[in-house]
Amino acid sequence: MKKTNILMLAAIIAGTMFFFGCGGGKKAETAEPASAEMEEIPARDQRASPLRSLEGKIGDTNVLIQYGAPSVKGRVIWGDLVPYNEVWRTGANESTYVDFDSDVTVEGKQLKAGRYSLFTIPRSSGKWTVIFNSEWNLEHGHFQYKQENDVLRVESSPQWVGESQEQLSIALESPGIVVRWEKLVLPIVIE
Repeated sequence: MKKTNILMLAAIIAGTMFFFGCGGGKKAETAEPASAEMEEIPARDQRASPLRSLEGKIGDTNVLIQYGAPSVKGRVIWGDLVPYNEVWRTGANESTYVDFDSDVTVEGKQLKAGRYSLFTIPRSSGKWTVIFNSEWNLEHGHFQYKQENDVLRVESSPQWVGESQEQLSIALESPGIVVRWEKLVLPIVIE
C-alpha cells in the first residue's frame, strides 16, 4: 500500500513539474489599452537586442512600432557595424515595422494607412534616406529587403549629439518618429 502511494505521489510531482516547466501554469498576457501617449512594452525574451513595441498617436493617427533594440557594446556603429550607403533595417534581428491606421504625410510626401517595414540608408555626411517598404514581416531584416517593394523614400537630416545612447530607441515624439542610437538623432517628420 505504501509503495503505491509513493508511486502516485511521484507521478503527481513529475506531472506538475512538467506542466509548469512547459509554461502551462503561466497566466495569459494581456495587452495594455491604447492611449494617446507613447507606451513602450518591455521585451518578452532575453535576446541580445530585445524586441520593443510602442503605441501612440501622431495627430489623430494611431501608430504602432516594433523593433529590435541593439546596444553599442563598445563597437564602432556608423560606417562599421552599420555601413554607410547601404540599406539598414533600422534596428536588429527582424525588420522594424511601423503601422499607421490612417494616411499620413512623411517629410512632405503622402503615405497610405498600413503596415510598413522601416529601413534607412545612413550616410557619412548629409541627409539619410528613409524607406517605407510593403514587405513588413521580414525575418532577417535587410537581408531579405527588395527595393521593388518600396512604397515611399524620403530624406531626413540626422543630428549628431555629444552624449552617446547605449541602446537604440525609436520614439513617437515631435516631429513624428525619432530614432536614437549612439550619438545619432534621426527625426522623421510625420503629420
